[in-house]
Parts: sequence; structure tokens; C-alpha cells
Amino acid sequence: MFLGGDVGGTNTRLAIFEEKSGRCALVREARYRAREHGGLAEIVRAFLKESGARPRAACLGVAGPVRDGRATATNLPWVIDGAELAREVGIADVWLLNDLEANAWGIRMLGAADVETLHAGVAGAAGNRAVISAGTGLGEAGLFWNGSEHLPFACEGGHADFAPFCELSVELWRSLRAQHEHVSWEHVLSGQGLRNIYEFLRDVQKIPGKSFDELPAEFVVADDLPATIARAGLARVDRRSEMALHLLVSFYGAEAGNAALKFMATGGVYLGGGIAPKILPRLREGPFLEQFFAKGRLAPLLRTIPVHVITNDKTALLGAGLCALRRSGARIHAA
Repeated sequence: MFLGGDVGGTNTRLAIFEEKSGRCALVREARYRAREHGGLAEIVRAFLKESGARPRAACLGVAGPVRDGRATATNLPWVIDGAELAREVGIADVWLLNDLEANAWGIRMLGAADVETLHAGVAGAAGNRAVISAGTGLGEAGLFWNGSEHLPFACEGGHADFAPFCELSVELWRSLRAQHEHVSWEHVLSGQGLRNIYEFLRDVQKIPGKSFDELPAEFVVADDLPATIARAGLARVDRRSEMALHLLVSFYGAEAGNAALKFMATGGVYLGGGIAPKILPRLREGPFLEQFFAKGRLAPLLRTIPVHVITNDKTALLGAGLCALRRSGARIHAA
């Protein structure tokens, strides 16, 4: 029995996993609103009490950089130490992963029903893979192909410099640079990024649009401005929201193409996180793939690379469970 976790900026998901016939099986899971708790130890203790489970080890994916068994959450006021957490909750071994590394582990547990293909690439594509996930923040990870299996590794590419590629995106960069010391891809490709784009179009570009009081009720998500913008943009009921979503999709394509080049991800690029599945109809349209392919002399290479959207929102949780079993020596068959 093992504990897996996906510690995001908004929600923390925990699950109990077991090895069954050479497979990683999810037995029980629960979700917690992260900011309603004082720290991760509090959440883990509550879950273990509710489930009655006594896992022998745990692997937790955390949204933030992990070094020497410690993680500083990017969008939460938490510093997590694996050894300290193990003592606090009474688990022998606690391993911390970057959440996108956990997401990368989870890809091997997905089936055909868990992904939507935006671009098929060449038949039998093989090699390294890349994961780029826009949600509360922006995460990226790679999967190195060693000839027999994919080995996930973490990176912090979401915090690399945002590179504008048209006059409007240059103006957006200038606007954000006036507010921030450093403008990263996360500033334009995340939930907060969609808000930033929308406010730039409203306040700087003076693009006309409806106030949220004027939108039909079905498009308004209380206390969630990015979700409201996305819904209104998808339905094309508000010009400003539609334009904001168009820009975000363009940025997603551009940075997904960058990740494909940086990781030489000839085995495929996977879009994870909470945003991509919700805007899938727009991702299927022109802007995403146009920017994905727009890499000059390397455009022919990009056209050979498959691009998939992960629709299973448990992927990082499944990956954390799989990693826990693998690190404990269990023989788990890769999908």
C-alpha cells in the first residue's frame, strides 16, 4: 500500500495505490482545497485518518522546484521537506517530485480514451517526449527515451523568459514588464496569464467588451475571472474575451513548439493541466498549430511530432502512485 499525491496551487489530491498483478491500482482517493489548510502535513493526516490506510511509502508531486528532498510551492505559501513530512505523518519514506515530473510518470498509465490528438505527426513516432501543462501556473517536464522506456525528469521551463512573436505580443510584454521584474511564459500561459491578457486588452488596447454583469449567467463563474473569460471566449459572446482566449491559444502553441525543440520531443508533446481540456475546441482551430509549427527552418521537424491533449485530470496523481511503487522496487508493467 502506497500514498500518491498531486499538490497543486489550487487543489491537493491524495490516493492510496496498490500493486496488483504487475499493475499500479488506485484504491481510494480524495481532494482537498489547498488554501483551506495550514500545510501539507495537515492534509495528509486528515486523509490517512479518513481512509484508515497505513502506507509504507509516499510519493508526492508538488507544484514547484524540488531540490534535496525539499520543495517550495510556487503558488502556495508552503515549504515541504520530505523527511520532516515523513516524521510528522508516520510514513517511513516520503519522496517529493515536481508535479510535472509526476504528470510525466502518469502518461504511461493513460489509455486511448485519456488523450485527444491535435496533430498525429508521423506514424510510429518515437523518442523523447515533452509535457507542458497550463493551469493555476505553467509547468513543463521531459521524458528521456533510453531505447526501452521513457524516464521522466523535471524542469522549470514555465518560468523561462516570455518571447513575444508579433507586435501585439510585444506590446503585452512591455505592459507586463512595467509591472514585473521578470516576464515569464507563466505570465501569459496560465489562469493568471489569461487574466493578464484580458486586462491588457481592456486597459491598454481598449478593446471593447461586455462587463461580466452583462454576460448570460451560464458563462459567469463566481470568483473565477479566468474561467469566465474562457467560457465567454469559447462561446464568442464577448469580443474581448474571445481575443484574450485566441492569444492564450497562440502562446500555448508557441511554447509547446519551443518545448518540442528543447527536448527534441520526437515521441510527442502532451498538453496537461486544467486549461487544455476545457478549451479543446479552440485548440483544434488554427492558432495553436500555426504557432507550434512556426519555427522557421525547423518547421518540417515540428510537423512530424504528435501533439496530444491529456483529458484525464488524474494523470499527475496516477504518476505519483506509479513512481512510489517503482521506487519501492515493485515490478510494474509500463503501458
